[in-house]
Amino acid sequence: MTATWFQAPAPVARRVRAFFAPVNRSAQTPVLFDPAQQGRFSLDAPPAPWISLGWIQNFVRKPLSKSAPMLAGIPASPLEQVRETLEAQVSLEFLSWTKLTMALATGSQHMNILAAAIGATASANGAQAVPAVTPQSGSNATQIMLAATDAQEFQVGSIVAVDVDNTGQTGYVGSPVVGAYIRQAIADVDYIRRVTFNVALVSAVSNSGLTLAEPLPGGAPVAGAKVQAVEGFVDREGGSFYHEWSALFVLEGSQGERVFFHYPRLQAAVGAEETVTPLSSKQQSGQSRVLLNGRFIALPVTDPLDNERVVCYRSFLPAANALV
Repeated sequence: MTATWFQAPAPVARRVRAFFAPVNRSAQTPVLFDPAQQGRFSLDAPPAPWISLGWIQNFVRKPLSKSAPMLAGIPASPLEQVRETLEAQVSLEFLSWTKLTMALATGSQHMNILAAAIGATASANGAQAVPAVTPQSGSNATQIMLAATDAQEFQVGSIVAVDVDNTGQTGYVGSPVVGAYIRQAIADVDYIRRVTFNVALVSAVSNSGLTLAEPLPGGAPVAGAKVQAVEGFVDREGGSFYHEWSALFVLEGSQGERVFFHYPRLQAAVGAEETVTPLSSKQQSGQSRVLLNGRFIALPVTDPLDNERVVCYRSFLPAANALV
């Protein structure tokens, strides 16, 4: 059987798929993507720990590195080029509002709005919360075992946050994703559950506990973890904490070719920002779609292959039988 070879045109794609994974802030270790081993993964089932954020739009890469000539001789003339600065930015629009897309599209802590206790004093971040309850033995990533009286405090369709108490610790907090950096002790016992990414939707409630619609990102509740109901999410303009993520953007062509843009380290470059787009171009004053804007600065890593400092890897996997 003889294969038919063809001269491949430029890739034709619908949109770009986005995948993010948390950087280990304590160890300063980003998540790497290996195109040789992982390049053909199903876009609907990314390899751990990558999290799919679905389609994005208006994805723009902007290299901002600067080069300059090295001058020599009399009169001075260019001898060779040197790289003066290493910098890049990425901008995009998320097509959905979720906890993760909100967190990525803001420059500081992203918080859970915990269900408020009766008579609690109002607060911009959410009032003092209803006391957390303790999971019982036998709990796992999708089933939280609770005493019957504790289970009655939750409802189907509610969101729960599962993490440890704040007991005056400092440093990076939140599991499995760092949600904040505590510089000095904070009195709020629920602070870590306010910033944790270990949240999930409740699909069923029984006298024995809660069934979750999706696994907790951190797996089974750790020792000392407690559970609280979440009403929604809040972020703030300002603050000194910056989230840091590894990112992978995938462009899949109509012939099956793939282009990968892998940024080992991204931090938000601006505060929270939205784009408002009318649903109909003929009715500018009608209903509009509100999209989250993400703009990031790429931080460098040292490639162990040759100790070069880089901010992005662009990989291309050609279509089958395409001439190279």
